[in-house]
Amino acid sequence: MSPLEPTPETLHTARQGLLWPSLAVGLGLMVVISVYPPLLTRPSGEADHTLAMLLMWAMSAGLVSGVGFVPRWWGWRWLFSGMATSLALALSLAYRFQTVI
Repeated sequence: MSPLEPTPETLHTARQGLLWPSLAVGLGLMVVISVYPPLLTRPSGEADHTLAMLLMWAMSAGLVSGVGFVPRWWGWRWLFSGMATSLALALSLAYRFQTVI
């Protein structure tokens, strides 16, 4: 194997370019949370830490995967993947708009 060929350990980091949907979610959440922080509060005015955690996870995962960075450890790779962005965004929307029966 020549030094220019990718090794099996580096094949998962060979992705190049931007992942636009994830990057758009990350940038969009960054702007919305910065401009309108009351989004992260309950109707009573106190902070909603669960919603904040889910939205910050979606934002972080969107920015990391959106710029094309792929962590080496599988745990970080999953937490900051495009699928994790979608999952965190869906969970935050479900949590925000849940109805109490």
